[in-house]
Amino acid sequence: MIRDALLLALRAIRRNALRSSLTILGIVIGVAAVIVMVTLGSGATAEVTQNIASLGSNVLMVMPGQQMGPGQATAAPFRQADVAAIRREVTSVSAVAPVAARSVTAIYGNENWSTSVTGTENDLFIIRNWSLAAGRTFTESEQRSGKAVCVIGATVEDKLFGSREPLGRTIRLNNLACQVIGVLEAKGQSAMGTDQDDIVVVPLRTLQRRITGNEDIALIQATVREGTSTQMAQGDITIVLRERRHIAAGEEDDFRVNDMSQISSMLTGTTQLLTALLSAVAAVSLLVGGIGIMNIMLVSVTERTREIGIRLAIGAMAREVLLQFLVEAVALSSLGGAIGIVLALATSYVLANAMQVPFVLNLSVVAMAFLFSAAVGMIFGYFPARKAAHLDPIQALRHE
Repeated sequence: MIRDALLLALRAIRRNALRSSLTILGIVIGVAAVIVMVTLGSGATAEVTQNIASLGSNVLMVMPGQQMGPGQATAAPFRQADVAAIRREVTSVSAVAPVAARSVTAIYGNENWSTSVTGTENDLFIIRNWSLAAGRTFTESEQRSGKAVCVIGATVEDKLFGSREPLGRTIRLNNLACQVIGVLEAKGQSAMGTDQDDIVVVPLRTLQRRITGNEDIALIQATVREGTSTQMAQGDITIVLRERRHIAAGEEDDFRVNDMSQISSMLTGTTQLLTALLSAVAAVSLLVGGIGIMNIMLVSVTERTREIGIRLAIGAMAREVLLQFLVEAVALSSLGGAIGIVLALATSYVLANAMQVPFVLNLSVVAMAFLFSAAVGMIFGYFPARKAAHLDPIQALRHE
């Protein structure tokens, strides 16, 4: 019986091919949108995890404030003495680097480029796994005196120098004339989608004295010594900074010490939340498609009233008529789901390559989207099918 109902349904769909195509368009768009959102969201999450893992699981980030945004602005920034205290008193870390940054315009000859200048010390090259493509890092005397030397990223090199050799040349960072002593290896985009090569690195004292005009340090990065737990290092740094920032017992810290796993959890949680929200919005298309199926099935019942009356008059059971129209609705939505899956996979692959994130195929989401599309057809097709099954045969035969 189901086989016959399926054949009748396919025949009806083929007979009204254009109308059927327009009817399933909402299902196609809904299924495709959900799968694309989830696939790209999973790829972005994987990219975030991979990029953070590349920094190392033993890296700590020390920032003023207890939260991102407004809460951070109310906390006092760190000072060089805080960095020195961590180096001196926290034996569980092997490298400590202060970080301060400012947006500047880098100028060489007739070329200029808006970029970010980072003031730091040589330990940051070790902590962030920065390798040099050419040149060298800072000497101890350059760091102590705040000499105007810099190491540039690959993007800055390309924008200012093109094919010319940058080493030994002098660029201007706003009003500061700075000699290029090194070029960083290209690293590409970060987990947040920013260009990691669009950077100029100078000694911290150079940035503070010649660019920012203050001694503020916005971030301290540290590498946990091998064989030591990150929790122990976090605790040691917390003790030192609470003492230096005069935080009494029972008072909340006005800074935070995060390891890479915490930062990874925060970022992946954000991407997953955004993926879920976008997928929920995309799923609305499925409901719109379901309403479209209900509408066209009601039209179909009206058009085929006489046919239904003949079937009922020659002995067809009401449940057989119900099944016929229900199968037709499910067939429409399932066909839309199948087309949507093919379209989604092709679109996801292209967009993942364009966005430079991994193509992460979640088969369970694909299966759920298809089953949901079939369920939409069944739910929204039931009322028209029930209406057809309950037609009075005599009245149906009189229908013109």
